[in-house]
Amino acid sequence: MEFFLQDGNQLFTGALVLMLMIALLEGVMMLIGVGLSDLLDNLLPDIDLNGGMPDSGPSAGLTKLLGWLRFGEVPALILLVAFLVSFGITGLLIQMVAEGLLGALIPTWILVIPVLFLALPQVRLFGRMLRYFALGDETQAVERNSFAGRQAVITIGEAAVGSPAEARFKDEFGTTHYVMVEPYDEGELFSQGQQVVLVEEQGASFRAIRPAG
Repeated sequence: MEFFLQDGNQLFTGALVLMLMIALLEGVMMLIGVGLSDLLDNLLPDIDLNGGMPDSGPSAGLTKLLGWLRFGEVPALILLVAFLVSFGITGLLIQMVAEGLLGALIPTWILVIPVLFLALPQVRLFGRMLRYFALGDETQAVERNSFAGRQAVITIGEAAVGSPAEARFKDEFGTTHYVMVEPYDEGELFSQGQQVVLVEEQGASFRAIRPAG
């Protein structure tokens, strides 16, 4: 236990403790009927990973990184937990080897960046594996550019032009997709539980209309 609480290990141990706290909180919230994973996905912005973003600059770099990590294909909470586990365990393993070979721990400020870069590929691998098993066959994945024409239901918030709300639908493979939608027509409002039809992609959200009839 003393090893985990040493100065050079506190950041990595803290990551694992945070992961356990998140798991505990998720269990408690599920008992009261509120999923922490869904809540986190609702709070995070819906980022268009297939277009609609600049080709250069910080925004483009962030979008490419999130797409590489499978953000939007795997629940954000799962990716966060995978990162905390990968970051914490990788850091502790390196420190364990360093202590055995050098007789001392590597200062955290030196180790944190290399551990970060080692953890990110692990998060991507975990996300890819989870997505593969969730879909059964990754070739069955439905791209965002095929969402137009699908019927969805507003799950969180009220949608107005310029103020999108979350909507959910299932594709032909049974995979649930969450998108941000706003009305196609000015002055239109979509409330929670209302059915809408996705018309066209606009940046990070979709414009939608009421179903015919």
